[in-house]
Amino acid sequence: MTDETKIIQRFEDAKEQFSAIGVDVDGALKILEKIKISMHCWQGDDVHGFINPGLELTGGIMSTGNYPGAAHTPEQLRKDAQKAFSLIPGKHKFNLHAIYADTDEKVDLNEIEPRHFKKWVEWAKEQEIGLDFNPTFFSHPMYKDGYTLAHPNKNVRDFWIEHGKRARKIAEYFGKELGQPAYNNFWVPDGSKDNPIDRLSPRRRLMESLDEIFSEDISEDYTVDTIESKLFGIGAEAYTVGSHEFYMGYGISRGKTILMDAGHFHPTEVISNKISSLSLFLPKLMLHVSRPVRWDSDHVIIMDDELQEIMKEIVRGNLLERTAIGLDFFDGTINRVAAWVVGVRNAQKALLKALLEPTADLKKVELKFDFTKRLVLTEEYKSLPFGAVWDYFCFMQDVPVGLDWFQEIQDYENDVLNKR
Repeated sequence: MTDETKIIQRFEDAKEQFSAIGVDVDGALKILEKIKISMHCWQGDDVHGFINPGLELTGGIMSTGNYPGAAHTPEQLRKDAQKAFSLIPGKHKFNLHAIYADTDEKVDLNEIEPRHFKKWVEWAKEQEIGLDFNPTFFSHPMYKDGYTLAHPNKNVRDFWIEHGKRARKIAEYFGKELGQPAYNNFWVPDGSKDNPIDRLSPRRRLMESLDEIFSEDISEDYTVDTIESKLFGIGAEAYTVGSHEFYMGYGISRGKTILMDAGHFHPTEVISNKISSLSLFLPKLMLHVSRPVRWDSDHVIIMDDELQEIMKEIVRGNLLERTAIGLDFFDGTINRVAAWVVGVRNAQKALLKALLEPTADLKKVELKFDFTKRLVLTEEYKSLPFGAVWDYFCFMQDVPVGLDWFQEIQDYENDVLNKR
């Protein structure tokens, strides 16, 4: 029996088991094929970017490790991302930060224009993928005293306001050129290492700065503004201006999409339990799926309980069309391309597991308050062979099945990464 025959046979056996509990496996795979994961560029080079690559990484961020092969040019980063995408089923998106402009000009963050990202758009068209975007409010001399948009000095605020406005035009350009909205995420690291006297004024300044940035109406056919909270960062342990509560109020009152990052909350706090609440008040949501370890740590996502709960919540709430899914981690201790592949494939696996659940039937059991049956069924369903369905999906998408992709990564490391 050939490997191809084995994959198909295992799939047919699994399909029969899932069909017995009322799951449409073929329908689940059709849905999964359409879901785009936004793969983040900064895993490929440890968040350095190309505008000011020699600057110290600031803004409460730290990437550790010196594994060989980090990308040092836009061409190298595109090549690495392209390799990762070739090992991931489906067509997805690539998420760029403003510091990843590809230009020979000496350009600052308050001067960037769509033309500085033209090569990225051309590449995205060739790869048949979308692009997302992020203004970069860190790793810059104008990140002063731990503040940007909330700084008391108007000149500092004006610099960053101009940067934010230009970032929106770049994201709009992505959407127009690629025929799909570019999610443009605003994360601002402003905060204090120790307890401040005045928590209100910086938040008022941040609110006013964001209002100015968003003053121009741009169609969501091209770009969707998202705003991301954070609990703390290195150097901002005691107080972060852009807290979850701040952005909940701002997003709901201003009609902006709220982005929740899995690593931006208290150690015992999870975003899976917040999705349903926010979905009642907002037409769209965005997630940065990461893996916190104790405090805020952007580790490569694994198939842990929270990843699966996040995806279940999206599927069970029928929120797939309203939720944009992006990844956010950076690990320089391992092969950076492998980290991308592990992360995206795990996100897809967790989505598949959620899609293979007989959600409607389980909801009926719950509505009857039969909690015994609910527990028994959900636990037994965990043993069903979703892995055989995943292997078949990879096979049909013409990407490596099982561990076969890792050999390609090892070859790429030997042939490309180790020669940099």
